Amino acid sequence: MKNIVIFGAPGSGKGTQSEKMIEKYGFEHISTGDVLRDQIKKGTELGKTAKKYIDNGQLIPDELMVDILASVYDSFGKNHKGVIFDGFPRTIPQAEALKKMLSERGHKVAAMVELDVPEAELMKRLVKRGQESGRSDDNEETIKKRLTVYHNQTAPLIDWYRNVFSLTSARLSIIFNFAKPWALKAVPMVYCFMFITTANGVEFCRLCQNSMSLG
Repeated sequence: MKNIVIFGAPGSGKGTQSEKMIEKYGFEHISTGDVLRDQIKKGTELGKTAKKYIDNGQLIPDELMVDILASVYDSFGKNHKGVIFDGFPRTIPQAEALKKMLSERGHKVAAMVELDVPEAELMKRLVKRGQESGRSDDNEETIKKRLTVYHNQTAPLIDWYRNVFSLTSARLSIIFNFAKPWALKAVPMVYCFMFITTANGVEFCRLCQNSMSLG
């Protein structure tokens, strides 16, 4: 079983990369946004509680969010191949809570994947998405604020995972060129995977993505 935490700024392609891993390896997928909407739509007790916070403009407490994630995680049964956690954790207390939840089930996070996309590329993608979808939060000013919040939250969290995994060595893999279905633009994308193997066999993966022509 390989539970994976995937990080990436808005517009980095977390959903796309998750779908590829699900297709190839048969992982389950937990996206916090999707989970919350589903729980609220179904009218579960956890969903009703979450909706109260949302309706009052409040952040959902970490304890409640972990309870919701645990409920979904348990619904996959005991023989799943692993779960991709998308959008959670976002802070160190959340990472500690996730670690505790998994350890209570005899499980753990086996790998952490960071999608590192240049900010200029993120801006292009999100502005374009806002124009096409009409999403009010995809304007340039709001996007910059969201990216700043993401980086401020995630930088210490990535360091936390590095310390937890006790990184000892690193290897840089080959550069892969994926065709258009992987890209949000009609040009080839170059993905550079860096896998860092830890003392206990855990892998930290950094995915650096740049838009460029391979000639």
